[in-house]
Amino acid sequence: MLTTDDPLVCYAKDARGVITLTLNRPQAFNSLSEAMLTALQRELDAIAKDETARVVVIAGAGKAFCAGHDLKEMRAQPSLGYYERLFGQCGRMMMSLQKLPVPVVARVHGIATAAGCQLVAMCDLAVAARGAKFAVSGVNLGLFCSTPSVALSRNLGRKAAFEMLVTGEFIDADDAKAKGLVNRVAEPDQLDAEVERLVAAIVAKPRVAVAMGKALFYRQLEKGIEAAYADAEQTMACNMMDEAALEGVQAFIDKRKPAWAAQG
Repeated sequence: MLTTDDPLVCYAKDARGVITLTLNRPQAFNSLSEAMLTALQRELDAIAKDETARVVVIAGAGKAFCAGHDLKEMRAQPSLGYYERLFGQCGRMMMSLQKLPVPVVARVHGIATAAGCQLVAMCDLAVAARGAKFAVSGVNLGLFCSTPSVALSRNLGRKAAFEMLVTGEFIDADDAKAKGLVNRVAEPDQLDAEVERLVAAIVAKPRVAVAMGKALFYRQLEKGIEAAYADAEQTMACNMMDEAALEGVQAFIDKRKPAWAAQG
């Protein structure tokens, strides 16, 4: 395994192209300081150019996944210009997750609050330890979690998302799964194994198909149904011309494993 450490984000990549980014401010519950956002952005920008990357896993060091923005840092510079820059920086980082050509999986333990809950929602997939808790709790401080609401409302039903936003109350991992915020829940000692099961299922598939599919998945969500179908039809036609898809279909006809699956 190739490993390099950043003071704020630890990077590891295995032989399959599975990259793990670990938020590394355990003493601050991995809160998203400006420096943390910068470190994450740097890693995501590099991954976007890495054609050997297959999956990204985002994890947190210490007792929590991510407690959201660094409130002490935010309070130290109270100006509209500063807050606009800060939330703009955070928004760009969050969108980078969606724009990556590979799936991003949140590995959640402890708490994921405010922008930390937003981070879970912006990942394509999420696996949580039983005992993990989620909240968009800014409203408890007089600050409605507006930017987290964008991600949350695209994961949960409207009423469930709005209830979290206006009450600031925590939900547990099982409730988060029922509401659509996470995909899977595992016992704490099985969290890594459950993440690995999900990752293994993804890396067994052709990278190009997953990349095309992820891009289309998010594009079509923002379109009307006719435009969405037109985009999906074109994407499928292009995907079908890819060698991996042609081989996969021929293998199905021949009743054998595709060559790329056999190699994996």
